[in-house]
Amino acid sequence: MENFQPTPFLVRWHLVMLYGAMALFAGGILFYLIHLIRISTLKTYKEKYDYISRREIKNLEIIFILFAIGVAMLINRYGMDKIDEMGVWFFVRLFISFAGGTLVGYIAFLILEYYYPSRVDKKLKKWRFMPRVNPKTGNKMRLLAEHEEDVHMDEGMRAEEDVFSIDYDVWIDEQTNDVIVEKYQGHLQALQCGNCGFYTLKVVKEEITERPTINSPGELIKHYECSYCKSVRATAFKISTMEADDFKKEKHSFQNNRDVVLVKVEIKSATGGSKFYEFGDLAQAQKFLTEVNEEKK
Repeated sequence: MENFQPTPFLVRWHLVMLYGAMALFAGGILFYLIHLIRISTLKTYKEKYDYISRREIKNLEIIFILFAIGVAMLINRYGMDKIDEMGVWFFVRLFISFAGGTLVGYIAFLILEYYYPSRVDKKLKKWRFMPRVNPKTGNKMRLLAEHEEDVHMDEGMRAEEDVFSIDYDVWIDEQTNDVIVEKYQGHLQALQCGNCGFYTLKVVKEEITERPTINSPGELIKHYECSYCKSVRATAFKISTMEADDFKKEKHSFQNNRDVVLVKVEIKSATGGSKFYEFGDLAQAQKFLTEVNEEKK
């Protein structure tokens, strides 16, 4: 080892691998911090929702690419105290480092493709169903149910909802009747597939097989397909007729569960009417129903 004298090229090569890896790791961390700061600076919940929906996974892909290249550079320093000239082992190590970086990138791809969408979905639900505040008055606004929205939407917007390509949320300040209409892409929620276990089960088609009437509920069929294992399933949902204010008469209670990604509340009245609301987690639903009880008093 006393006569170990690597060529100037190898000395520079190993230094480039070291400082390059450090720079890439630092760049990935900095990029992630910028991503978080960007979300925190957005003023409205809708802006946060849109940014996360549009950029979160893409930004993480960039970060993982930087980390994968950084890992490959560190692997390429392996055995640096034994290589003193360009030879077969240099190119073997180069191949191993490329394979290692590719493996890290592939694992990251699997995480972002099949696991992380469920995390994004939770974040999206959080910002979508976060109670809105009227910017003019500071009053809390209420998210209208499906049957209440139509009067606040034009014909084109209702047509988009009818074919499930676009979903509109309508928030109303019941003291001033001020309305905020927010536009969302349809079917962003990915469910857990019962066959493969990944959160890759998405709605591919919806059809109303029976329309609701004043006296009887209708039926909606949702057709699901897993983007990973391609298994399919269909589930029927009741479309109930809904009354205006009698949903306040029912009592409610929840138990905490961290695995819940969507809370759909159906409140039935003594007269047979019912009302549906969807929330991102149990806390939001509990808070909403507590406020409803307070308003009723």
